[in-house]
Amino acid sequence: MSTPDDSSSSDDVRTLHQLGYSQELSRVLGGFSNFALSLSMICILAGGLTSFHLGFCAAGGASIGIGWPLVTLLSLCVAATMGQVASAFPTAGGLYHWAAVLGGRGWGWVTAWFNLAGLVTVLAAINVGTVQFAVAAFAPDLTLYPAAQFIAVAVVTGTQALLNHLGIRVTRVLTDFSGYWILAVAVAMTVVLLTSAESLDFARLVTITNYTGQPVDPAPVWPRTECPWCALCLGFLLPAYTITGFDASAHAAEETVGAAAAVPRGIVRSVLVSGLFGWVMLSAVVLAMRDPAATAAAGEGAFAHALFGAVPLKLAWALCGGAVIAQYLCGLATVTSTSRMTFAFARDGGLPASRWLRSVSPRFKTPAVAVWVVSAAAVGFTVYTPVYSTITAVCVIFLYVSYVLPTAIGFVAYGRWWTTFGPWHLGRWFRPLAVVSVLGCIGFIVIGMQPPNERAAVVVGGMTVVLAVGWFLFARRTFPGPPPGILTLHRRADSPMSGEAALTALAGGRKE
Repeated sequence: MSTPDDSSSSDDVRTLHQLGYSQELSRVLGGFSNFALSLSMICILAGGLTSFHLGFCAAGGASIGIGWPLVTLLSLCVAATMGQVASAFPTAGGLYHWAAVLGGRGWGWVTAWFNLAGLVTVLAAINVGTVQFAVAAFAPDLTLYPAAQFIAVAVVTGTQALLNHLGIRVTRVLTDFSGYWILAVAVAMTVVLLTSAESLDFARLVTITNYTGQPVDPAPVWPRTECPWCALCLGFLLPAYTITGFDASAHAAEETVGAAAAVPRGIVRSVLVSGLFGWVMLSAVVLAMRDPAATAAAGEGAFAHALFGAVPLKLAWALCGGAVIAQYLCGLATVTSTSRMTFAFARDGGLPASRWLRSVSPRFKTPAVAVWVVSAAAVGFTVYTPVYSTITAVCVIFLYVSYVLPTAIGFVAYGRWWTTFGPWHLGRWFRPLAVVSVLGCIGFIVIGMQPPNERAAVVVGGMTVVLAVGWFLFARRTFPGPPPGILTLHRRADSPMSGEAALTALAGGRKE
């Protein structure tokens, strides 16, 4: 495990000062802790299990055997391009700063809001999923009414906020533990399921079985479609939702030692490890099923049906208990990431009541107000739509839009006004991977808005309209953007321009 080094920490603080910021947060995270934060936020035991039905009830085992590795490869493209930009600009604002530096403050403002909305909704999705998973596993006969779900989600989120309030050292211990715990439980579940399987029919993993329209009662996970390839595409929402949150490493950059190298490694490794372990674990679930058709008919209870049908009751409970712990820690890591992004955006005056939201607890060195505000916002979103699949669709769209906006801008800026990079870079592979990332994001948007998640289109469309109106009527005149230090640091010394002209050119020649 990486150990913070005083000289490296001094270099990080110096770099942060050159970028225009002071060191306000406590820089105590090593490389493993940064990686564990993203690994915990992705958490294959959270999204992979709680949204299992979104994949299996679309195209059966092929959603895992074929769909999961395809989306993992796409996510690796996004993570790799994100890592190059993160290495160049290692600040807590992450994606927002990158878009602002490379494309102008307007693009930074839009990216920030999409990222913040995605993080808040993914926190809501994680904790709703945790509550529903726990009820399905330990009290399957209990009817979880919306009011009871709201109270349970509020309690879970509130305790996660409290732990984050108490300091990054507390969070570091828990997320480090979470990194090991996720992999240990995933391996245990894989071994138990494979040894419990009556036979290993690997054809299940590559055969598209159209389970759209299941269950008939009370409502299908996906409305019936007669196109098997369309069903497979719908199943992409399972890995797309699960493998999100790897921007957490970037948001913790100002608390990470050696951030310019550790952050991109944390981003890419978390996606790679999660993709591999998640693929093997969920493939084991499919192989251990006693009756795949009956599992699909269980709808949202598909995973529980498969597990309890193949594994002895007490052992299944133990595995579910381990998964619930991991899911709770996943939400904890999400509060950490979301609050840091909120703090960074407020620090640059991008949010209402920014002076309040950017405040740091003098005792714990955490953005305490941001911690509690984002937690409350996540709980509040579950009132708007308690439907799990809609929450997941919205967060996937928001997050991937915010992921690829800086990449798309970087594609244009690469080699033009973006010519100075960090120690972690892709060279000539950056631009091709950027194109793949953008095209994949467009695909996720289309899939995420398919019935029964039409409300996602309303949320995303409404968000886009509000941002456009907000920018042109208000933020265009009031939002200052990141400090000039970010721009001057990355201006080439031999630039023929100087002063304001160089800053304008490096920002993309835009005057908002």
